[in-house]
Amino acid sequence: MPAREKRKNTANTATGSRDAMARSKGARIDAEEVVARLRSLAQPGNLEGMARFGIPTEHALGISLPVLRKLAKEIGRGHALAGELWATGIHEARMLATMVDDPAQVTDAQMETWVRDFASWDICDQCCSNLFDSTPHAYRKVREWSSREEEFVKRAGFVLMATLSVHDKKADDDVFREFFPIIIREAGDDRIYVKKAVNWALRQIGKRNRTLNQEAIRVAEEVQAIDSRAARWIASDALRELTGEKVQRRLKVRGK
Repeated sequence: MPAREKRKNTANTATGSRDAMARSKGARIDAEEVVARLRSLAQPGNLEGMARFGIPTEHALGISLPVLRKLAKEIGRGHALAGELWATGIHEARMLATMVDDPAQVTDAQMETWVRDFASWDICDQCCSNLFDSTPHAYRKVREWSSREEEFVKRAGFVLMATLSVHDKKADDDVFREFFPIIIREAGDDRIYVKKAVNWALRQIGKRNRTLNQEAIRVAEEVQAIDSRAARWIASDALRELTGEKVQRRLKVRGK
């Protein structure tokens, strides 16, 4: 088939999918229809790059995040649809589920089911940032999951710390001070996806305001003294950013 004709057919397929979804407005879009649209947007050429970044590709389509976010806006919120998309096991369908679910309807049981399904850092991070940190259960899950042994469950606890530090603008400093002992306790875990999340949480708390910045620096110094390669890396990387000119200048401008 000539390349021009192939592109034309691909475009027609994508347009047809959009038209079908547009016709469904007012009626609930089903997961089968959304999955068909996802398959029409597949980019197999991206799979090799995903694999290089440690993302399993057996059930992936290679669709980029900007494309998924655009599709999520077209679809709108749908709690039942999110559950159906998650159940497909398709990487991008699960990503999309985190974008269209309604945080107010997410239950503790759902969070426990989904977190046990985490098999890659990107699903973990997107789910926590797009959805879980907006649920009523978020702060409790920080404490629960950061104590768990499973790598991506523990990572989720610390990713929630990081994303709550950014997204929950109204929370008091004391809320985040409660996370410091957890960071110190788990800093010796040398699994890459855990230690990177512990580091991320410490850095994000320390960038929240000037008071927490100074406290996070002291915590990093305490972590640095732990006899652990992972702890030393977490601390040195956090100190580099938290004491750096860019962060200090930004906090000074904020005046907090």
